[in-house]
Amino acid sequence: MHPPVEVRRSPRRRATVAAYEERGRVVVMIPDAFSATEEREWIDHMLARLQKREARDGRASDDALRDRAVRLARRYYPEHPECARPQSVRWVDNQQRRWGSCTPSDGSIRLSRRLTMMPSWVIDYVLLHELAHLVHHDHSRPFWDMVGRYTKAERARGYLEGIADAEASDPR
Repeated sequence: MHPPVEVRRSPRRRATVAAYEERGRVVVMIPDAFSATEEREWIDHMLARLQKREARDGRASDDALRDRAVRLARRYYPEHPECARPQSVRWVDNQQRRWGSCTPSDGSIRLSRRLTMMPSWVIDYVLLHELAHLVHHDHSRPFWDMVGRYTKAERARGYLEGIADAEASDPR
């Protein structure tokens, strides 16, 4: 059994399909030109993709997310051991406008559960972005230099900006 699905069509979206979880449902964003048959096929494809990811790497678990953050911090920020010791890293359902957040004073990191439907390299980017806030509390040049160590940082930012633009243009 899968969560309820909401389809959002966009005339600005040409060929790409994106999906994420939001408030207990899966949102699938598709081009407005897709037929009903294409829509059903893509919904099935995106739901299967979500299930495979969760089965493969336990992404739905906060413990798995924290372990992943620690591995990434050790790999990309070895000179900042505090990044490999966040107090908590967890999925949250209440972030609808942000992909993640960090409270440096208590070492807590939260990622929007909407990310679970996105490629792993996008999730890694958001984790590294939030981990960098444990060192640089703002979005200063040193912060972006640190985040930029991740080779897919610009690609992931573009991906997330595309999702945000599509959501903003959706009349719902």
